[in-house]
Amino acid sequence: MVNCGLVTQKNVPVPLKSISVEVLVQDHVSTVSSTLLYVNEEERPLEALFVFPLPADAAVCHFSAKIGEQEIVAELQNRETARDRYDDAVSSGQQAFLLEESAESPDVFGLSVGCLSPGQNAAVTIIYVTELDVQADHSLRFCLPGVLNPRYTPAGSGAGIVSEISSVCGAVPYTLTLSVHVSSPKPISKLESNCTLDPLVFLHSEHTQATVNLSPGHMFDKDVELFLYYQDPHQPSAIVEAGVATAPSGSLMRDPVVMISLYPEFLEEVMSSLATQGEFIFLMDRSGSMGEVMHHGIGAQTRIESAKDTLLLLLKSLPMGCYFNIFGFGSRFEAFSSYESVEYNQDTLDEALKSVKRMQADLCGTEILEPLKYIYSQRCKPNHPRQLFIFTDGEVGNTKEVLDLVKHHVHSHRCFSFGIGEGASTALITGMAREGSGHAQFITGTDRMQPKVMQSLRFALQPPVFNISVDWTLPDGVTVDTLSQPINVLFQGQRALIYAQLKGESSGGSEGTVTVKYRLKDQPVTNQLHFCLKPTEETGLSIHRLAARTRIRSLEQEERPCGADVESIRSKIVELSVQAGVSSVHTAFIAINKDSRQTVKGPLLQSAASDIHLGCDLLFLRDDICCSMMRTKGTRTRNKLNIGFMTKVRNFFRRGSKTAAAPTVQTNSQSKSDAAPDPQKDPLLQLVSLQKASGCWDLDVTLADAFGTTEDELTNQKPAQVEGSVWATLLALIWLYGCKIDQRVEWQFVAMKAASWIRSQKVGDLSECVCVGNVLLGCQVTKDTLGI
Repeated sequence: MVNCGLVTQKNVPVPLKSISVEVLVQDHVSTVSSTLLYVNEEERPLEALFVFPLPADAAVCHFSAKIGEQEIVAELQNRETARDRYDDAVSSGQQAFLLEESAESPDVFGLSVGCLSPGQNAAVTIIYVTELDVQADHSLRFCLPGVLNPRYTPAGSGAGIVSEISSVCGAVPYTLTLSVHVSSPKPISKLESNCTLDPLVFLHSEHTQATVNLSPGHMFDKDVELFLYYQDPHQPSAIVEAGVATAPSGSLMRDPVVMISLYPEFLEEVMSSLATQGEFIFLMDRSGSMGEVMHHGIGAQTRIESAKDTLLLLLKSLPMGCYFNIFGFGSRFEAFSSYESVEYNQDTLDEALKSVKRMQADLCGTEILEPLKYIYSQRCKPNHPRQLFIFTDGEVGNTKEVLDLVKHHVHSHRCFSFGIGEGASTALITGMAREGSGHAQFITGTDRMQPKVMQSLRFALQPPVFNISVDWTLPDGVTVDTLSQPINVLFQGQRALIYAQLKGESSGGSEGTVTVKYRLKDQPVTNQLHFCLKPTEETGLSIHRLAARTRIRSLEQEERPCGADVESIRSKIVELSVQAGVSSVHTAFIAINKDSRQTVKGPLLQSAASDIHLGCDLLFLRDDICCSMMRTKGTRTRNKLNIGFMTKVRNFFRRGSKTAAAPTVQTNSQSKSDAAPDPQKDPLLQLVSLQKASGCWDLDVTLADAFGTTEDELTNQKPAQVEGSVWATLLALIWLYGCKIDQRVEWQFVAMKAASWIRSQKVGDLSECVCVGNVLLGCQVTKDTLGI
């Protein structure tokens, strides 16, 4: 069993004593301050490497370490310079800390801790700012990652701090405190959590500010999630933040920065007109970790079983005449159809459902690049826009290469990505959706996968929004420099944040206007927001830092094309990163305890982070990849550190693919097992599984079982003017609207197909049939509700 956190050479954890987290939410962004207190109980000095994930778009803006009573605040420097300083300090016996971002994946950071004396405490504080994700119910989600809230198995289990959280019980030897302060231009409706909270306290009668704390006794069995609800969530908002007076004139940190939040709501009559054409490709992770359970509650499904149920819903929801294909990937990949997507009809649907039944989490690693290359190599279907749905629970070592590939093909498809479990890489999931002009979703804890995926299917079927423009109207003397990338896509239920630097001084006006225009199904749409140019008080530079992070990400994109002035761009990144105090791939935080009166003596005990098990957002450590450094008095030789800490970490991301040869395409008909899974127990999925590709149901015993009745009863109650399939389909619609209305987002497309099929049968007035069906199924649904 391998432990997580900081460990010794003997795999004994450096004990974690306490975790303290403070969260400041401002409208749609948050500033998070996390302090972890460790103590070295070894008899020798300790050096360790601690690797952990953060949100992909987070901007780390502060890092400090308090050793005893001495606090060391890190400086942000050029990455190579910081590494050299760290090596020099550690080799001379000084206490030092190095925090750097992974070059391969921007949501992974590494913290090198050097020369922690025996018996000494180390309180490490990391502050970062990040945008909050919008959920399907319009709430904003904040998540405290598992690595900042480690899972713990009580003493006696032989496991220490590990990824297995099912046995968590009783007290743990450290404490967690979490406090949240919310401030927004919009009134706050409520704040919910998957954990127990103290009552929400409003600080003003307008309900624009509030505080809440995590209740004592948190069991450490899951990530801490908060869901924040604002009144009028679709109302655009703006926050203007003042700059720093001492920053260089004309710089980003000197001038005010405005953040515009756009969350448009499209006209219902336009959005109800969904596309009936398209090529839908489903790429499913079948690595070993997909065999883990979704959560540790009673009756939890494995990730692969939940994904299979979701695929069933997706396949049944597709429109007749479209094209589709299914791929499973791990160390190799398999395709439902060997060569290209097939037309959606009853025969191909039946074959696809058999393929889904055979799916297992049996393809080892997480090699996503090769199946993507294969998919993109296939010609698109004329008049059928390609929509790619990607499901994965893991992390890859070549995130940037994957994102480059998706971006290269952005004009030929849209990419919708789904991160399954707490450990899914935010950089990979959000990055693929961003580069593919799609939408990202995360399924964590007890979340149901189906509603989130079906929301993305609605996005994929929505009419395209095009000709998007953003225009600014400002007083004389004030100009604007937009820092965000151009908006390429807008969906119903999706938010866009725009960051802009305001330059100059107003000659009189105190208000600005931003206008967003676009066309939706040949209709012009305009969203306009007026905002005050006077900066908001006490914002703590979080908007500036996120704006800087946005600009840095844009520059990092420019680094990649061949022939670009890489050195010039890299210089701009380092300059902006250091000036704004936010992390980048080319900078690192370095902290050295220069005030220590004596050097740390004794042989240095080294340990390192190795295998990041992102399926649980936790860190595993193993001695065989420690960043060993050979030191002699007055000199030191860098050994493995030259290759970069993430090179070592990346090698273990591929832990499941050691036996894999070059990826090959294999059809699912070659699968070793054709065994069907247990019969479907969910009544909704049982009914949906019986629907035909055309949208109708057959009147038979399997339908009667789904309703909990007999075939004779269904047949005997059938009105004379309708034939069996019409009656069966009408009953299915009545049952969906009468018994499963709370899950409508999951079956909405199934019902639309069914209603369309009934209308195509031209059977006349069905009022009497609806009445009989209501009596038979114990429902009270009107004919108009059914859309027939």
